[in-house]
Amino acid sequence: MGRTIKVRVVKRVVFYAAPLLLAACAGGRGWNGSVQCAPYAREHSAVNLRGAAASWWGQAGRVYGRSSTPRKGDVLVFRSTRRLPSGHVSVVQQVKSARLVLVEHANWEPGRVTRSAPVEDVSAANDWTRVRVWWSPIRGMGKTIYPTYGFIEP
Repeated sequence: MGRTIKVRVVKRVVFYAAPLLLAACAGGRGWNGSVQCAPYAREHSAVNLRGAAASWWGQAGRVYGRSSTPRKGDVLVFRSTRRLPSGHVSVVQQVKSARLVLVEHANWEPGRVTRSAPVEDVSAANDWTRVRVWWSPIRGMGKTIYPTYGFIEP
C-alpha cells in the first residue's frame, strides 16, 4: 500500500471512529475504557457529581454555582448531542481571555488524558454556549462546534 493510500485510510478511520469513541467519554453507553471524562473531572476538580456528564448541569443547580464566565477550577459541561450522547466535562486549568481557556479532560482523544487543551468560545453572545476544542491529531482546533451549558463553579 502506498503512503498516500495509508494516509487516506488513517484519516477515514479517525473521521469515522472518533465520534463513536467520544460519545462514550462520560461513562454512559458505549466504550468502557479506563479513562472517562466524568470520573476524571470529579477526581481533578472540587465538583463532586456523578452520572452522565451532560446531567451534571442540572445536578449542579442544587449544590454548586453555575456561570457563563470561566474561572480556574470550573467544570465546563458539554450538552448531549448525537456525537456526545452522554455529554462531556472538562476542568478549566487557565483562563487565557474572555473567549479562550485551557482545560484538562479525559477521553476527548480516546483513552487519553489531555492537558492544556485550548477551548474557544464561538458563541454569538460570548456566553460559552458554543465551543470549538483542540484536536491533537490535526494539531489544531477541531472544526466541529459543540453546544455547552456553561461552567460549574466548585
